[in-house]
Amino acid sequence: MELKTAFCLVFVIFTVLSSSPAYAGDIVHQDDVAPKKPGCENNFVLVKVPIWIDGKEDNEVVGVGARFGPTLESKEKHANQSRLTLADPPDCCSKSRNKLTGEVILVHRGNCSFTVKANVAEAAGASAILIINNRTELFKMVCEANETDLEIGIPAVMLPQDAGASLEQSIKNKSVVSVQLYSPQRPLVDIAEVFLWLMAVGTILCSSYWSAWSAREAAIEQDKLLKGASDEFLSTDGTGSSGVVNISTTSAILFVVIASCFLVMLYKLMSLWFIEVLVVLFCIGGVEGLQTCLVALLSSFRWFEHARESFVKLPFFGAVSYLTLAVTPFCIAFAVVWAVFRRVSFAWIGQDILGIALIITVLQIIRVPNLKVGTVLLGCAFLYDIFWVFVSKWWFHESVMIVVARGDRSGEDGIPMLLKIPRMFDPWGGYSIIGFGDIILPGLLVAFSLRYDWLSKKNLRAGYFLWAMIAYGLGLLITYLALNLMDGHGQPALLYIVPFTLGTFLTLGKKRGDLKNLWTRGEPERPCPHIQAPTLSRKQANINFYYN
Repeated sequence: MELKTAFCLVFVIFTVLSSSPAYAGDIVHQDDVAPKKPGCENNFVLVKVPIWIDGKEDNEVVGVGARFGPTLESKEKHANQSRLTLADPPDCCSKSRNKLTGEVILVHRGNCSFTVKANVAEAAGASAILIINNRTELFKMVCEANETDLEIGIPAVMLPQDAGASLEQSIKNKSVVSVQLYSPQRPLVDIAEVFLWLMAVGTILCSSYWSAWSAREAAIEQDKLLKGASDEFLSTDGTGSSGVVNISTTSAILFVVIASCFLVMLYKLMSLWFIEVLVVLFCIGGVEGLQTCLVALLSSFRWFEHARESFVKLPFFGAVSYLTLAVTPFCIAFAVVWAVFRRVSFAWIGQDILGIALIITVLQIIRVPNLKVGTVLLGCAFLYDIFWVFVSKWWFHESVMIVVARGDRSGEDGIPMLLKIPRMFDPWGGYSIIGFGDIILPGLLVAFSLRYDWLSKKNLRAGYFLWAMIAYGLGLLITYLALNLMDGHGQPALLYIVPFTLGTFLTLGKKRGDLKNLWTRGEPERPCPHIQAPTLSRKQANINFYYN
């Protein structure tokens, strides 16, 4: 019971941190008040700005291109290296006192519109204009509604405040500063997204088969119990359902409240020390998950049969098998090594291994008993994801979900409760990610579908599991398409996954006439096919093994 309770807590903590499979950088925009129009209709693009100081290559900053002006080169080798100079006056709102010959001019934001600054800079002979924002994030530069002078012939790029201040200080220190401006194009689909899709689908697939196998073994044990089997048979390790926790309708509804409170707490307390706490929690959950998966895997081999069935009694833990004792040190060492080296480039491998093991174990322990509970849970999660990604911006002026997932104000590159793969062919780098909740929550329904199919003796085509898996895969695929089409805006994965998965299940159930049974009982009308004893009473035969 202690293990079940611990995993319930882990489930709540990790699922609440479900996030978009990807998110954009901090870019503020006002497209709603200044939409596209002729001369001001560029797509917003991120811009790389390599810097040279006194002829030596320094660092590289990232800006965002304006809606007006010409488009930038997409390849670095075609971009010109130009000297950077300060505007005079600094805001570049009146005729410039600079006489330029193709330099890039650095100006401050404010006191006039962006297009006025660009026109003044072009008239002074600048080849491009860099505008320093007055805040840390970037801003999408648009045209005002009443502006008409939009024939601007030089590119305009917004820089974050800290990067602009550093460039300005270098010039004031009499250094010769040169820059390049180019905007590499992202690939439509990065191979990392394909691997992440396979990882998410494969995790649910493995979890579903393990859950269904455990359910079938529990049904066989129930059959033996009803036939008067001995207690010795019932003590077989790893096959019972005593470790299963069923979600109720009430707990599914409470999920939204608890999850929202916990998310706000993370948002308010987000800092380096709090990330360290989350890393510790993730390691604890990862050790439990990895240990459970390894023990189950090794138990299938005959060589480990004796170690699996031999136990030692330990304080606080009770009876523990020798096999569990053998794999636990390895699991702890694996988690500790990952935690120590989690900032190195290949640490994502260890994070994904621990995360997948945890997800599989959670989906094995936590179950939805019927379609009613699954519908309530996914419906609540659907609203939760939309609210904290989109609606929360109205109260907090930023997306709470994305801020938490990204680990803003923490000094870390995101929280650990994510599966992630580095983008392999993206010139901007970064990771493709998916939150645990985007796998666990729909995975509960998919696993339920396979348990139902097995206990109903339905084949793959006539059952629900195949269609639920296809629906999940399509929903996740649409999520990534939406992310690529809506550049700069994080997307809640459950916005697309829940309608696909839940809608397919409900539609098929209604069409096949199984909906009432799926909704209330969550198991076949007749007893499990293993139970054939004619002397059993109807009440005994209809015992729901989920609640044992």
